[in-house]
Amino acid sequence: MGISFYLLDYIFRKICRQNAGVTWAVHHTSRIIFPDNISRGLGVYPGDSMGNYIQARNGIILGDYTNIGPNVGIISSNHDVFDNSKFIKGLPIVIGKHCWIGMGAVILPEVVLGDYTIVGANAVVTKSFTQGHCIIAGNPAVIIKSLHETPSL
Repeated sequence: MGISFYLLDYIFRKICRQNAGVTWAVHHTSRIIFPDNISRGLGVYPGDSMGNYIQARNGIILGDYTNIGPNVGIISSNHDVFDNSKFIKGLPIVIGKHCWIGMGAVILPEVVLGDYTIVGANAVVTKSFTQGHCIIAGNPAVIIKSLHETPSL
């Protein structure tokens, strides 16, 4: 990331007060709600890619060196279907170590992804994949490849 990224981050977070509660650099097109409810591992900066929407009302735990691509949505709580002002309490989203969330993916409340899970572009993750070491894709997301397999030569 170049100096312009950090300059824009300063302008938007400190002057315009967009994502003001976030303590790390965020792309000016990303939005982070309830940043205090995000636990980040080493090398993880949610929102540093363009167009991320990260809502951590129920909490989000991100493992070391997890990479979040552009236009990803991570939504930790839903609202009540009859009253939009009420939110449903639940468990936090947990994303393991060394995961990769592809462009445009959406991760929904209470999902747990094990270490080394790759989420394909535009996947909608509605359930947990706790075993990790896999590639998931689709809507709803399913395992399309195990990373325990020996690669063919």
